[in-house]
Amino acid sequence: MPRITIQDFVRKKKDSRKITMLTAYDYPFGQIVDEAGIDCILVGDSLGMVVQGLENTLPVTMDEMIYHTRLVVRSARNALVIGDMPFMSYQASVEESVRNAGRFLKEAGAAAVKLEGGSEVADRIRAMSRSDIPVMAHIGLTPQSIHRMGGYKVQGRTEEEARRLMDEAHIAEDAGAFSLLMEAIPMDLAGRITEELAIPTIGIGAGPHCDGQVLVLHDVLGLFERFVPKFAKRYVNLREEALRAIVEFREEVEKGSFPSDRESFS
Repeated sequence: MPRITIQDFVRKKKDSRKITMLTAYDYPFGQIVDEAGIDCILVGDSLGMVVQGLENTLPVTMDEMIYHTRLVVRSARNALVIGDMPFMSYQASVEESVRNAGRFLKEAGAAAVKLEGGSEVADRIRAMSRSDIPVMAHIGLTPQSIHRMGGYKVQGRTEEEARRLMDEAHIAEDAGAFSLLMEAIPMDLAGRITEELAIPTIGIGAGPHCDGQVLVLHDVLGLFERFVPKFAKRYVNLREEALRAIVEFREEVEKGSFPSDRESFS
């Protein structure tokens, strides 16, 4: 199977075929996600919470994102890999944003980047696109804006907010974004945005009418216990399975039944 490209995203929207997307942060899980046939892997700054144990995504650095993206790129043979631009890697200036975005392609091997925002980052999206760096824009609930938003809250419920998000979506598309991620917005609004845009939309907590869906891998696998968002679906509880296996190992060592002759050399 050939590697998924930006053009495949566009064709899938045109042909009304859903786009599948998950996060991954390391080689083993990147390999599993890729082998499962997922179209796109997002190396999200969510690693700050699900891998590093932080309270939010704000402390994650560019060097950390480059490191984890490199691991995932190494694991993925078919999926399109997108690097997530962390807080303050693109806000300070256009020049710095292009330089940092370029690091994802040049140093980590990603095919594209994602950044949060619409109108306030339109000049960044435009500059990156002109530098041949494909950009996925991200509107709605933007976790890097947690302090301004006052927490992780659904966006776009009022008529004014809905109009603003619709405008943000068009601004991102006009600036050159190849795709739009919409997080935690009402499904009818997400559906209207999807209909109006020529570029594909990816939803996370945005209902079934988007062109594709993304979830955090650790939510899907039951590996993150601190909280489970309403929009996430747990398909298995690997944390329970891992805990059971590790307890069994400890008990066998304590009893002296591991290692047995089978796990020993003569």
